[in-house]
Amino acid sequence: MTVLNTNPSPPPSPSAPPAPEEVETVEGSEAFEDEAVGGRRSPLRRCIVTATVADRDGMIRFAVSPEGRVVPDLEGSLPGRGMWVTAQRDVLDKAVAKNLFAKAARRKVRVDPALADLVEVLLKRRCLDTLGLGRRAGVAVAGFEKVREALRSAKPGVLIAASDGAQDGRAKMRALAGEAPVVELFDSADLGHAFGRDHAVHAMLAPGRLAGRFRAECRRYAGLRRDDENPRADAGDNGNCGPASAGRATDLTTS
Repeated sequence: MTVLNTNPSPPPSPSAPPAPEEVETVEGSEAFEDEAVGGRRSPLRRCIVTATVADRDGMIRFAVSPEGRVVPDLEGSLPGRGMWVTAQRDVLDKAVAKNLFAKAARRKVRVDPALADLVEVLLKRRCLDTLGLGRRAGVAVAGFEKVREALRSAKPGVLIAASDGAQDGRAKMRALAGEAPVVELFDSADLGHAFGRDHAVHAMLAPGRLAGRFRAECRRYAGLRRDDENPRADAGDNGNCGPASAGRATDLTTS
């Protein structure tokens, strides 16, 4: 069961990386990155702010452009020394305020004071682009009737509910989704844009690689969202994401 939280708890204390034989390998452009912890093909990275060692999927990579500017590298493909920051707004804000990027880069760099806002926008776009890709691939549907029918005939990978949707409709979908993860980070206009319509309140991604990618991007986006952007339909709904049966999430765990 996977639970997503828009208000993640503080990062854990710095810890030693697991033995190399326990670490899964990384392929692609990051495969031999010097900043890897636990072996050059390890998925583990150390946050330049908290010194916490964690999987790169929960962190943001930054690089220095030829002009000396710190830029987000969400794809992990830009050349040069990577600088990794835990995907939480307060942690990134601290990195900017104290210019910890210069220390990590071992050189003078320029940092945009609004860097956290830029990363938030980019992460939101990645989440919605993933939904759009799912729609084009035929593994994502939107609309009350289509989602209800899909939930009755197959197990969902992720159920998505608009944060400004009616509570009764969202509750009906949650009841059908069982223990499937539920994401409520986007409003109906956001979801509508992803599905090529004016608005959408209910959507679903089928199980598979795209669903896993969407959930991972949502975790990072949730950590970068401003607190005042977490929509509240009522006093009991703070925009969290979790299993359908839970009503609202209280933690960020994978089991």
